[in-house]
Amino acid sequence: MHTQALQTETVDLVEPGRFQRVKISLLGRYMLADRREFPCQVVEMSPGDAVIIAPEMGKLGERVIAYIDHLGRIEGTIQKEADGGFEVSVNASPRKRDKLAAQLTWFANKDILNLPEDRRHERQVPDIRHSRIILEDGRNYRCKIVDISLSGAAVEIDVKPAMNTPITLGRMRATVVRHFDDGIAVEFSSVQEIFTVVQASLRSE
Repeated sequence: MHTQALQTETVDLVEPGRFQRVKISLLGRYMLADRREFPCQVVEMSPGDAVIIAPEMGKLGERVIAYIDHLGRIEGTIQKEADGGFEVSVNASPRKRDKLAAQLTWFANKDILNLPEDRRHERQVPDIRHSRIILEDGRNYRCKIVDISLSGAAVEIDVKPAMNTPITLGRMRATVVRHFDDGIAVEFSSVQEIFTVVQASLRSE
């Protein structure tokens, strides 16, 4: 499934019934079942599998634990050989897969959307800063994005909805989690929609 944002096609990893693998370049280390450790590079990955360039193959079906920059700890099983390494199936809970989908979507789209590279949900200043906040009763207010991350945003706005108030920022569902002098901080309902937020939803009408 692909979404269109400001005439820019972005990658969405969440597709019914399957995972979409994307090209990335992340360094890390992995450990085989005999506890030997080696450096590695992940060159393709989805929430369900990965292609790893590695000096030591391991055996088919062997369990692998990898620590990948920006992604953290990944567990998997070697499925087959690949050019210069091997492919692994990723063993993860649905929640972990959702997190991986969000992280991988960021890496897949950050160059397309000219986004800074996110590191552990660091907040960044987006190119598109003017937007609107809409309350559940339909009232809406112009606002300005101070900064944004995969999980939330700080927004300059004249009104301050109560804590835990559901709002919509552009087209992104969020909840008010903090007040500050010039505005509010909000937490997004779904981190996987961040690219729609940054590239399309935050533009002013």
